[in-house]
Amino acid sequence: MSKKIYVGNLNYATTEDTLKNNFSSFGEVLSAVVIKDRFTEQSKGFGFVEMADDSAADAAITAMNGKEVDGRRVRVNIAEERPQTRRPRYNNRDGGDRQ
Repeated sequence: MSKKIYVGNLNYATTEDTLKNNFSSFGEVLSAVVIKDRFTEQSKGFGFVEMADDSAADAAITAMNGKEVDGRRVRVNIAEERPQTRRPRYNNRDGGDRQ
């Protein structure tokens, strides 16, 4: 079963390939994503790595937490599921604030 890992305090220049390369030494990496601002496309300083095996993910968390990646000490732990909340949508077509 796969496990998703949170990687925080990333250098803004860190790429998804860098994440994948750093974590692949512990096992198969299914995906590596650096979260970016939707308008500027600049990194938000954190990302997620999904590993195929739970034991490999646990080993990666232990080894990578506090390690320097691109000059920054990263924070690595199990990603927690965030509950989905609906955000209000705004409609400016009729001059109102609500849809």
